[in-house]
Amino acid sequence: MKLYDVTVAPNPRRVRIVMAEKGIEAERIEMDLQAGDNLTDAYRLKHPFAKVPVLELDDGTCIGETTAICQYLEALEPEPNLLGHDPLEKARIEMWHRWVDDFFMRPTGMCFQHSSGYFSDRMQTVPEWGKVCRQLTLDFLDQLEERLCTRSHVVAGRFTIVDITTLCIIDFNKVNQIRLDDRYPSILTWYDRINQRPSFRA
Repeated sequence: MKLYDVTVAPNPRRVRIVMAEKGIEAERIEMDLQAGDNLTDAYRLKHPFAKVPVLELDDGTCIGETTAICQYLEALEPEPNLLGHDPLEKARIEMWHRWVDDFFMRPTGMCFQHSSGYFSDRMQTVPEWGKVCRQLTLDFLDQLEERLCTRSHVVAGRFTIVDITTLCIIDFNKVNQIRLDDRYPSILTWYDRINQRPSFRA
Protein backbone atom coordinates (compact mmCIF):
# COMPACT_ATOMS: atom_id res chain seq x y z
CA MET A 1 0.00 0.00 0.00
CA LYS A 2 0.94 3.63 -0.50
CA LEU A 3 -0.18 6.58 1.63
CA TYR A 4 -0.17 9.96 -0.09
CA ASP A 5 0.77 12.06 2.88
CA VAL A 6 1.55 15.55 4.18
CA THR A 7 3.51 15.27 7.41
CA VAL A 8 2.26 18.52 8.96
CA ALA A 9 -1.40 18.17 7.97
CA PRO A 10 -3.90 16.81 10.50
CA ASN A 11 -5.88 14.45 8.27
CA PRO A 12 -2.94 12.36 6.99
CA ARG A 13 -1.60 12.33 10.55
CA ARG A 14 -4.87 10.77 11.75
CA VAL A 15 -4.38 7.93 9.26
CA ARG A 16 -0.72 7.44 10.25
CA ILE A 17 -1.71 7.14 13.91
CA VAL A 18 -4.42 4.57 13.15
CA MET A 19 -1.92 2.59 11.08
CA ALA A 20 0.64 2.74 13.88
CA GLU A 21 -1.93 1.60 16.45
CA LYS A 22 -2.77 -1.40 14.28
CA GLY A 23 0.75 -2.20 13.10
CA ILE A 24 -0.15 -1.64 9.44
CA GLU A 25 2.62 -0.39 7.18
CA ALA A 26 2.48 1.51 3.90
CA GLU A 27 4.92 3.35 1.70
CA ARG A 28 4.59 7.07 2.38
CA ILE A 29 4.52 9.49 -0.55
CA GLU A 30 5.10 13.01 0.77
CA MET A 31 3.06 15.63 -1.11
CA ASP A 32 4.02 19.31 -1.35
CA LEU A 33 0.67 21.10 -1.43
CA GLN A 34 2.17 24.55 -1.85
CA ALA A 35 4.01 23.33 -4.93
CA GLY A 36 0.77 21.87 -6.26
CA ASP A 37 1.66 18.16 -6.14
CA ASN A 38 -2.00 17.43 -5.50
CA LEU A 39 -3.20 19.44 -8.50
CA THR A 40 -1.66 17.28 -11.21
CA ASP A 41 -3.80 15.23 -13.57
CA ALA A 42 -2.15 12.06 -12.28
CA TYR A 43 -3.11 12.81 -8.69
CA ARG A 44 -6.65 13.83 -9.62
CA LEU A 45 -7.10 10.32 -10.98
CA LYS A 46 -6.51 9.13 -7.41
CA HIS A 47 -8.66 11.83 -5.77
CA PRO A 48 -10.87 13.94 -8.08
CA PHE A 49 -11.03 16.75 -5.50
CA ALA A 50 -7.23 16.84 -5.08
CA LYS A 51 -7.23 16.27 -1.31
CA VAL A 52 -4.92 14.33 1.00
CA PRO A 53 -4.63 11.70 2.27
CA VAL A 54 -5.17 8.95 -0.27
CA LEU A 55 -4.50 5.28 0.46
CA GLU A 56 -3.57 3.39 -2.70
CA LEU A 57 -3.90 -0.38 -2.45
CA ASP A 58 -1.58 -2.84 -4.13
CA ASP A 59 -4.06 -3.37 -6.96
CA GLY A 60 -4.22 0.37 -7.68
CA THR A 61 -7.54 0.99 -5.94
CA CYS A 62 -7.52 4.40 -4.23
CA ILE A 63 -9.42 5.38 -1.11
CA GLY A 64 -9.75 9.07 -0.35
CA GLU A 65 -11.22 10.74 2.75
CA THR A 66 -9.72 10.18 6.16
CA THR A 67 -12.68 8.49 7.81
CA ALA A 68 -13.17 6.10 4.87
CA ILE A 69 -9.50 5.13 5.04
CA CYS A 70 -9.71 4.55 8.78
CA GLN A 71 -12.84 2.42 8.36
CA TYR A 72 -10.98 0.30 5.80
CA LEU A 73 -8.01 -0.08 8.15
CA GLU A 74 -10.30 -1.08 11.02
CA ALA A 75 -11.90 -3.77 8.86
CA LEU A 76 -8.47 -4.94 7.73
CA GLU A 77 -7.10 -5.15 11.27
CA PRO A 78 -9.93 -5.04 13.85
CA GLU A 79 -7.67 -4.79 16.92
CA PRO A 80 -7.02 -2.61 18.73
CA ASN A 81 -10.59 -1.51 18.19
CA LEU A 82 -10.96 2.21 17.49
CA LEU A 83 -14.44 2.52 15.94
CA GLY A 84 -16.65 0.56 18.33
CA HIS A 85 -17.33 -3.01 19.42
CA ASP A 86 -21.13 -3.18 19.38
CA PRO A 87 -23.88 -1.27 17.54
CA LEU A 88 -24.43 1.31 20.30
CA GLU A 89 -20.73 2.00 20.85
CA LYS A 90 -20.19 2.27 17.08
CA ALA A 91 -23.05 4.76 16.85
CA ARG A 92 -21.78 6.89 19.74
CA ILE A 93 -18.23 6.94 18.38
CA GLU A 94 -19.48 7.85 14.90
CA MET A 95 -21.71 10.57 16.37
CA TRP A 96 -18.85 12.19 18.24
CA HIS A 97 -16.43 11.73 15.39
CA ARG A 98 -18.84 13.57 13.10
CA TRP A 99 -19.25 16.36 15.64
CA VAL A 100 -15.50 16.74 16.05
CA ASP A 101 -15.09 16.84 12.26
CA ASP A 102 -17.92 19.31 11.70
CA PHE A 103 -17.55 21.63 14.68
CA PHE A 104 -13.79 21.50 15.34
CA MET A 105 -11.92 20.32 12.26
CA ARG A 106 -13.96 22.32 9.77
CA PRO A 107 -13.65 25.73 11.48
CA THR A 108 -9.99 25.01 12.24
CA GLY A 109 -9.33 24.40 8.55
CA MET A 110 -11.37 27.41 7.45
CA CYS A 111 -9.56 29.63 9.96
CA PHE A 112 -6.24 28.50 8.49
CA GLN A 113 -7.32 28.84 4.86
CA HIS A 114 -8.86 32.29 5.28
CA SER A 115 -6.39 33.78 7.77
CA SER A 116 -2.93 32.43 6.94
CA GLY A 117 -2.61 33.37 3.26
CA TYR A 118 -1.18 29.90 2.57
CA PHE A 119 -3.58 29.23 -0.31
CA SER A 120 -4.13 32.82 -1.44
CA ASP A 121 -2.59 32.06 -4.84
CA ARG A 122 -5.28 29.50 -5.68
CA MET A 123 -8.42 30.39 -3.77
CA GLN A 124 -10.39 33.42 -2.72
CA THR A 125 -9.96 34.15 0.98
CA VAL A 126 -12.33 36.03 3.25
CA PRO A 127 -10.45 37.23 6.35
CA GLU A 128 -13.68 38.00 8.21
CA TRP A 129 -14.77 34.39 7.75
CA GLY A 130 -11.42 33.32 9.15
CA LYS A 131 -12.18 35.32 12.30
CA VAL A 132 -15.61 33.73 12.63
CA CYS A 133 -14.09 30.26 12.29
CA ARG A 134 -11.46 31.08 14.88
CA GLN A 135 -14.21 31.86 17.37
CA LEU A 136 -16.09 28.67 16.46
CA THR A 137 -12.88 26.73 17.15
CA LEU A 138 -12.55 28.38 20.56
CA ASP A 139 -16.21 27.66 21.30
CA PHE A 140 -15.63 23.96 20.65
CA LEU A 141 -12.64 23.93 22.99
CA ASP A 142 -14.87 25.36 25.73
CA GLN A 143 -17.36 22.52 25.17
CA LEU A 144 -14.57 19.95 25.16
CA GLU A 145 -13.17 21.30 28.41
CA GLU A 146 -16.56 20.91 30.05
CA ARG A 147 -16.92 17.37 28.73
CA LEU A 148 -13.48 16.21 29.83
CA CYS A 149 -14.03 17.48 33.37
CA THR A 150 -15.78 14.20 34.12
CA ARG A 151 -14.34 11.83 31.49
CA SER A 152 -11.01 10.19 30.77
CA HIS A 153 -11.68 10.12 27.01
CA VAL A 154 -13.87 12.06 24.64
CA VAL A 155 -16.29 9.16 24.15
CA ALA A 156 -16.81 5.51 25.15
CA GLY A 157 -14.61 5.68 28.26
CA ARG A 158 -11.61 4.40 26.31
CA PHE A 159 -9.17 5.38 23.57
CA THR A 160 -10.91 5.67 20.19
CA ILE A 161 -10.53 7.38 16.87
CA VAL A 162 -12.28 10.41 18.38
CA ASP A 163 -9.32 10.96 20.71
CA ILE A 164 -6.97 10.67 17.73
CA THR A 165 -8.86 13.21 15.66
CA THR A 166 -9.33 15.65 18.53
CA LEU A 167 -5.66 15.67 19.49
CA CYS A 168 -4.53 16.10 15.89
CA ILE A 169 -6.79 19.13 15.50
CA ILE A 170 -5.53 20.65 18.74
CA ASP A 171 -1.95 20.28 17.53
CA PHE A 172 -2.74 21.72 14.11
CA ASN A 173 -4.39 24.77 15.70
CA LYS A 174 -0.93 26.04 16.60
CA VAL A 175 -0.85 27.44 13.03
CA ASN A 176 -3.92 29.47 14.01
CA GLN A 177 -2.16 30.70 17.16
CA ILE A 178 -4.62 28.71 19.28
CA ARG A 179 -2.87 26.76 22.01
CA LEU A 180 -3.89 25.00 25.18
CA ASP A 181 -3.32 27.03 28.34
CA ASP A 182 -4.63 27.20 31.90
CA ARG A 183 -8.15 27.87 30.63
CA TYR A 184 -8.29 24.19 29.70
CA PRO A 185 -7.01 22.13 32.65
CA SER A 186 -9.13 19.07 31.82
CA ILE A 187 -8.09 19.09 28.17
CA LEU A 188 -4.45 19.44 29.20
CA THR A 189 -4.70 16.42 31.52
CA TRP A 190 -6.33 14.37 28.76
CA TYR A 191 -3.85 15.65 26.15
CA ASP A 192 -0.76 14.82 28.20
CA ARG A 193 -1.99 11.25 28.77
CA ILE A 194 -3.10 10.55 25.19
CA ASN A 195 -0.03 12.13 23.64
CA GLN A 196 2.22 9.62 25.43
CA ARG A 197 1.02 6.84 23.13
CA PRO A 198 3.86 5.79 20.77
CA SER A 199 1.49 5.99 17.79
CA PHE A 200 1.40 9.78 18.05
CA ARG A 201 5.01 9.90 16.94
CA ALA A 202 4.02 8.34 13.58
